[in-house]
Amino acid sequence: MKNIPVISITKKTLAEAYEAALVGLYEKGTRFKTQFDKPGDPLSIDATMNITILEPETDPMIHQAFPGGIDELKEYVLELKGYKDHWVKNMNDPKDTRWEYTYHGRLAQYGSWQEKKDDGESHIVGFTIDQVEGVIAKLVKQPFTRQAQMITWMPNVDLEVYDPPCLQSLWYRIMEDDDGSLWLNCNIRFRSNDAWGANFMNMFGFVLFNREVIANEVGKRMGKEIHMGRLNWQADSYHIYGRDIEKAKAMLFDRIESMTLEERTMEFNNPFIREMYDEAEPRILKKIEEHDRSH
Repeated sequence: MKNIPVISITKKTLAEAYEAALVGLYEKGTRFKTQFDKPGDPLSIDATMNITILEPETDPMIHQAFPGGIDELKEYVLELKGYKDHWVKNMNDPKDTRWEYTYHGRLAQYGSWQEKKDDGESHIVGFTIDQVEGVIAKLVKQPFTRQAQMITWMPNVDLEVYDPPCLQSLWYRIMEDDDGSLWLNCNIRFRSNDAWGANFMNMFGFVLFNREVIANEVGKRMGKEIHMGRLNWQADSYHIYGRDIEKAKAMLFDRIESMTLEERTMEFNNPFIREMYDEAEPRILKKIEEHDRSH
């Protein structure tokens, strides 16, 4: 019998959970080919992963062993808020080479597509569902509902495209503690998650999405503060591509014993880091504008 390993990680903070998941994958994962391998690439390390972050907004939130910087984190959060939704192609135009989707587009405009009519004008056809608004409204009406869910998968499209959405679903429920405080719990499922190249940015981005888009709006409508409860991150295929293994060893696995946790991580709520994060927004918006003009 040959089975894909199932690994479960529970840690207090985002940075600790990210590191523990990578180490768990490196030590317990199996070897797999992928459809994205180039000739001579080593086999990838793969597993099914379940990561629970008990306090998503508690520092240390940022791990230094991820391929990016503060600007990239801010840009990804803006993308999850819809700032690049207009980069998605018209799926009925075979000559359109823009993106297949954005996560925000699938969540906030699920099911929509464009079609060229005989008169040459572009018309929106089909149906459009704003799942973000639907989830917020459900949580406000009934915080303990089991139905506050969003999905991305569109089988009429995604079974055929080369690179369909990795994110599959988000599920929310609000718990009330003995003091009457409200805690937003969330499950997020990915069918495929690049553990080294994308996972940290994915998790960081959705922690901020949950806070700024979901929790803040639910709290505003309810007239109550919504705290961030645990985030459960589920990845069917959690993997390090073979071409990235040596880089991951050099930047993380070979350094753990010689560096403290404080040296390997950063506090997002440190005023200096937070200022860098906030000041990145104008640069990113300018970058998006320049991309729009050139394309």
